[in-house]
Amino acid sequence: MDKKRCSWCNLKNPLYVKYHDEEWGVLDLRDSYLFEMLLLETFQAGLSWECVLNKREDFRKAFDDFNPRVIAGYDEKKTATLLADSKIIRNRLKIRAAVRNAEVFLAIQKEFGSFRDYLLHFSRGKIRHETGKSRNDLSDAVSNDLYEKGMRFVGSTIIYAYLQAIGIIDSHEKGCFRYQSKAG
Repeated sequence: MDKKRCSWCNLKNPLYVKYHDEEWGVLDLRDSYLFEMLLLETFQAGLSWECVLNKREDFRKAFDDFNPRVIAGYDEKKTATLLADSKIIRNRLKIRAAVRNAEVFLAIQKEFGSFRDYLLHFSRGKIRHETGKSRNDLSDAVSNDLYEKGMRFVGSTIIYAYLQAIGIIDSHEKGCFRYQSKAG
């Protein structure tokens, strides 16, 4: 018998189904993963997540395995190389934002000890269970702070999707096999 999944999951895309089933909403607070997802969410702005997910491995190659220390050092030559790479989303503003966001990410790590600790500072270590939203007070607070620190493409809706992806907000729909009751 087939598992029931969230309504947004494209069942015709095995990569998307695997992402839904094994990754989305699963708490993962390793800084390497947190940066990877932040970079990918930056490129998702205005596009579908499925589009970005389908290019994830190409992004991994193009962006040096999502290493923020390497990305923070990108120059105009590397930017030109990325703009010429047809396998990724070629948007100059988003590429520049990825570089700037890597710099800020590293500064936050230095200030808080880890990006994980930075995020937990806002969430107070709690997982939120909610569906049907595209932003909330938590995403507003994180978004505003990241923007003040100099990050770009980190609006509240993008940060909400980011918090869902990394598992701080669990938004699996009722009826989905991954749904967990708010109680308990």
